[in-house]
Amino acid sequence: MPAVADTPPVEGGPRVVRVMVESPLPQLDRLFDYAVPERLREQVSPGIRVRVPLRSAGRIADGFVVEVASSSEHAGDLSEIDDVVSTVSVLAPEVWRLARAVADRAGGSASDVVRLAVPPRQVRVEKAHLAATATPPELSTATPRPARAPTPSADEAEGEVEAEAEGETETDASPGVVGYRSTDLVGLVRARGRAAVDAVPLLVELPDGSWVGHWALTAAQLAAVALDAGDNAIVAVPDYRDEEHVLQALAAVLPPDRIVRLDSRQSNADRYRALLRARGHEPVVVVGNRSVLLAPSARLGVVVVFDDGDPSFGEPLAPYVHARDTALLRQDQQDTALVFLGHSRSTDVQRLVEIGFLAEVRPDPRYQPRVVPTVRQAASDGFAAQARIPSSAYAEARAAVEHGPVLIQVASPGYSPRLACVDCGDTARCLRCNGPLQQRERGATPACAWCGALAVSWHCRTCEGTRMRAVGTGASRTADELGKAFPGVRIIVSDGARALTHVDDAPAIVVATRGAEPVAPGGYRAVLLLDGERMLARESLRVAEDCLRWWANATALAARRAPVVLVGVGGAIASALATWELARFVSAELADRRILRFPPAVRVATVTGTVETVARALDDLPDEVRAETLGPVDVEATGVRAIVRFDYSRGHDVALALRSQVIRAATDRRKALGQKRTRAVPTLRVRFDDVEPFAD
Repeated sequence: MPAVADTPPVEGGPRVVRVMVESPLPQLDRLFDYAVPERLREQVSPGIRVRVPLRSAGRIADGFVVEVASSSEHAGDLSEIDDVVSTVSVLAPEVWRLARAVADRAGGSASDVVRLAVPPRQVRVEKAHLAATATPPELSTATPRPARAPTPSADEAEGEVEAEAEGETETDASPGVVGYRSTDLVGLVRARGRAAVDAVPLLVELPDGSWVGHWALTAAQLAAVALDAGDNAIVAVPDYRDEEHVLQALAAVLPPDRIVRLDSRQSNADRYRALLRARGHEPVVVVGNRSVLLAPSARLGVVVVFDDGDPSFGEPLAPYVHARDTALLRQDQQDTALVFLGHSRSTDVQRLVEIGFLAEVRPDPRYQPRVVPTVRQAASDGFAAQARIPSSAYAEARAAVEHGPVLIQVASPGYSPRLACVDCGDTARCLRCNGPLQQRERGATPACAWCGALAVSWHCRTCEGTRMRAVGTGASRTADELGKAFPGVRIIVSDGARALTHVDDAPAIVVATRGAEPVAPGGYRAVLLLDGERMLARESLRVAEDCLRWWANATALAARRAPVVLVGVGGAIASALATWELARFVSAELADRRILRFPPAVRVATVTGTVETVARALDDLPDEVRAETLGPVDVEATGVRAIVRFDYSRGHDVALALRSQVIRAATDRRKALGQKRTRAVPTLRVRFDDVEPFAD
């Protein structure tokens, strides 16, 4: 049977279709052949939604037509499809191929990936789409020329006049990328190359007067290069803040009708409308979060992923594939340019650089922020000491705030991020779910960080004490203390509960948790990075690279040559930030992982289930893989868990073996339940490339 992309038209309409059934059951993760009744042959085409019977379950299921043909290789009689749900093709051939590859790599089901890629059907949107495409306008043979790229601000232009003058000359003929040699990035996109690109750690002013990170302008200009050649582009960012930056930068270099927003924050109707726009014939750039990498795009010129180390790129739903891996698979299937853009690299991207899969591209000319590490410096001002600010940092902030806003990054939101028993010192925990208690505001009743229950009539389970004390300082408490240290200065808080994207350029102290820092026009006059020791104390395999990424992203919000003070942190990570040789530190982290055989030097898979199913799954693995398995160990409420380590070259074999065991366990469980309608609870779960167990 031909592949979906190569399916030829069938004279008289297709007689047989191959359908992907929407089902969570792993044993149904394959294509099923169905006959097409004569009444539906004119309506059936690849990518449409249909309803089909399932003989084994005796019910009707939803599915997508993946392939059409005139005959089937199946020897017996075929069941007929029950009905066509919609004639609009929403599952593009390239998306199906990607979904299948993503699922195979992670030992999961393709239907789970398609569920992430294709939003629920919206009838009104479909009707409007069909009406608009019934009499399509003539397509122009000439590709619209993108608007000229904006020039950087006067502050940013210092020391870069000659380089930018060359860039402007090129822009008159074709789009360029400011801050880099044209051969590095423009040439890379046109040659369908792959690169890890270090972002310029500055802000840039757009023609409309708004300010965005320079990285957003770089991403927009890379997309413009692809569209100039008649290709599409996909830009994936961690969250809505970054998405807003990219959309503003794209509006400065492309017409509005060439920009498509596709993300999980949209309503289902808007997502569906964006999906249909992306399937159109005109070149567009599609912007969104992790799921945007599954957007339809038959002619894809470049995929740009910004800040791939952000945990938001990790998919929390099965099959739990990271956006970085989705981008790599898509690049391989569609031979597109691939750019991992960021201020600091993840160890995963660094590994790809060191094996020669990705090229390194750095800004030209190079800009080095003014980072000042401070270790074991006392504060001369009492209120500054309470706010955890040493004397040198306090002096920098005091001088800078007279000229504009100053950013202070802290580790945790709320007032007191952790509470402890006064009598025994144990962490105060919720009496309902055993989660840690915290205080969100001054004078507020402590509440559970997990379930949100108020700690009324609380007592310590260790010593039966009833008094709590604060441990650590959150953003709100820091703001209170800074108000005393900086009398008469505005104090602004930006955290998960009070999210800000922008502040004005008037003097202010902006206290923000990591990742929630707003943008200030022209950049912050000073940046103070507090709680460094506490951030590094977090138990996680990626703690060092995460901290470096948080600090680098905050540093990029500073004005040119503004001081960035790293408080309470020394050693190699402080030196890397001060010299802006971030890749060197990440490379050392990767070298340590190679010695320990930890990700991303190797791949891992966590296998969780009953003692019997986990043992059977491990026995099915190759001997050399089984020899490196960690565990099994007991896991509360879920049985046992083992961590399988294996080289990248063995990924296909390991995924195939573990997937077969998942199907076997699901089938055995269903047989044990017999005809009961109770939903079968999986007795074996597999998750690939999960590093969380290393933080337990």
